[in-house]
Amino acid sequence: MSEQKTPAEGFIEALDKVLEERKSQDPSQSYVAKLYHKGLPKILEKVAEESRETIEAAAEEGTDHLVYEVGDLWFHTLVLLHHRGRTGADVVQELARRFGVSGIVEKASRPQKEKAE
Repeated sequence: MSEQKTPAEGFIEALDKVLEERKSQDPSQSYVAKLYHKGLPKILEKVAEESRETIEAAAEEGTDHLVYEVGDLWFHTLVLLHHRGRTGADVVQELARRFGVSGIVEKASRPQKEKAE
């Protein structure tokens, strides 16, 4: 009997694939293609908007709205990554690299430019 995957397993890779495919689609037919077509300023505007909405949702009672807004923020940051030639899998790999390492130790190991808070 084979093991069944949970819905989350492989999800980042599947989403990465779709986000790459959207780069070549018609902007009038795809929201993501439209973001790519409008370029970095529009994508950054969406990331900033979703960041604000996430912060606002965090200040509310309950967490359902927060989860919804974090989903929007993650999605738009994935679009940003793909626009810049990177993927969600790259971020997962970076988080895996940091796993089990003290945040203080990890931050101290960064090149000087990245240490700014």
